[in-house]
Amino acid sequence: MSTAERFFAKCPNQRSESSRHFALSEKSAAKHKSARSMCIISGFLKSERLMATSMVATKYIVGNWKLHGSTQENAVRLAALKAGCRHGDALAVCVPFPYLAQAQQALQGSAIGWGAQNVSEQAKGAFTGEVSAAMLADFGCSCAIVGHSERRALYGEDDATVARKAQAVAEAGMTPIVCVGETLAERKCGEMVQVVTRQLAAVLAHVSAETKQRLVIAYEPVWAIGTGLAASEDDVREVHALLRGQLEKAGVTGTRLLYGGSVKASNAGALLNTANVDGALVGGASLDAEEFLKIAQAARA
Repeated sequence: MSTAERFFAKCPNQRSESSRHFALSEKSAAKHKSARSMCIISGFLKSERLMATSMVATKYIVGNWKLHGSTQENAVRLAALKAGCRHGDALAVCVPFPYLAQAQQALQGSAIGWGAQNVSEQAKGAFTGEVSAAMLADFGCSCAIVGHSERRALYGEDDATVARKAQAVAEAGMTPIVCVGETLAERKCGEMVQVVTRQLAAVLAHVSAETKQRLVIAYEPVWAIGTGLAASEDDVREVHALLRGQLEKAGVTGTRLLYGGSVKASNAGALLNTANVDGALVGGASLDAEEFLKIAQAARA
């Protein structure tokens, strides 16, 4: 089984296995280490190594290509990523819908997974232009981004819609990467805490218990997306601690928290070493294979 297959595999018994981890003594843990290694990552789900920030060894780096690409550009970029990716890296790229087949063909069997940038909350029916979670799964997707600020701002997606999309992704056996984040105006007005906790609370209130265990949360301050102004380490530490506390209060432990917002090679090291940061959701920098691989390198440090 390749690194990517282990990383993005479906693991229906993940939660029960994770619970047993805490009861293992050091001697017992060593005995079970070999068996656990076959399910280290499993598609951004909770594995035994992912149940607490202090135990996390692998940072997830997810590229969001947004509305960019062509078959020719993609071929060059995907080949470069595949060639430069190292064994044990935890990488994925979320590509535009038309290029899912190309990503699947190029990356299958590699250490890089692929996913989508959006999904319909509908399973099937007369919904022209929509793409269901089951359709994404047909292309081998392991994850899908939901609730990105651009979807919320430009296409009117509200918290309830984001929650339904997250549930649809999880029901199709994939991992929902749920984005939360405040605008600059909201931050200046002192509403950051209210906004991000409301966005997360809406998801936690509407998804199933099983889906809660599959969630990955990406904090993307809207004012830092595509502006070149990354949040400071203190900003990120504050919000991620807030989200971690909210999740644990809801009984959800081990959730991966990603930071997104002008992540690049020059700041990735500091951001990825901030408390409660388990990876990064990378926008513009993911379009440059060399830059993206440098971020992956920073994640290994």
